[in-house]
Amino acid sequence: MLSFRRSSGPPGHRQPADRAVRVGLITGASSGIGAAIAQRLADQGGWRLALCGRDRDRLDKIAARTGGLALRADLTEPGAPAALVAAAAPAPDRIGLLVAAAGVGWAGPLCTMPAEAVDRLLTVDLAATIHIVRLVLPSMLALGEGHIVLIGSIAGTLGVRNEAVYSAAKGALGVFADALRQEVHGSGVRISHVLPGVIDTPFFRRRGAPYTRSWPRPLPPDRVAEAVCRAVALDREQVVYVPGWLRLPGLVRSAAPGLYQRLAVRFG
Repeated sequence: MLSFRRSSGPPGHRQPADRAVRVGLITGASSGIGAAIAQRLADQGGWRLALCGRDRDRLDKIAARTGGLALRADLTEPGAPAALVAAAAPAPDRIGLLVAAAGVGWAGPLCTMPAEAVDRLLTVDLAATIHIVRLVLPSMLALGEGHIVLIGSIAGTLGVRNEAVYSAAKGALGVFADALRQEVHGSGVRISHVLPGVIDTPFFRRRGAPYTRSWPRPLPPDRVAEAVCRAVALDREQVVYVPGWLRLPGLVRSAAPGLYQRLAVRFG
């Protein structure tokens, strides 16, 4: 069930009146990367933020800090993407920016993963995002401008042991971004794909297994928010790795697949 609350905004915040405004819709905005992106965009100004998340209390706090519209939604529910888009941008407003940051994980061998966990992960991390993009894209194309930012994962590029379904969903999201970029080429609509590595968010606790490696060390979510807001400010479609050195394992896999496979089996 979708519910929403409008924040009066922080001191000095003003919303344009009596005319269409550009809406920035952020999913997964109640914590982690999505919340950091919302704060960065609010600090930069220029958008009426519509913030989607599942945790009502945290979402309300983010909305109060950013002056955004809190839209509590469970993206696994039938019809949730359509209801979200309709609530985020009532006429005459339009969604000029979509940041798809909602995501869930699950850690463990595939043979032990419950069927409902598979369905939930594929719905939130892939299917719901595709439906939301499908709904916001026509108005962007009609106006010849707009920016869609898809938050992927390095797991979707390389594959991570004991995260097979998560890796599959994020891998499919990357291919979706590539195909969509070809479809909208020359239209004025930009498609950016951001691939974070290990980020210090509640993601690991919620997936059922904490992050225990000594390296690489988790980065703050603001590092991802900085990369996203830079891409939006430059109005440039990009594939962005956070941190940048994460490009290297993919290059090793392409150049020496046998070596890469041996290293992956040994180190994960």
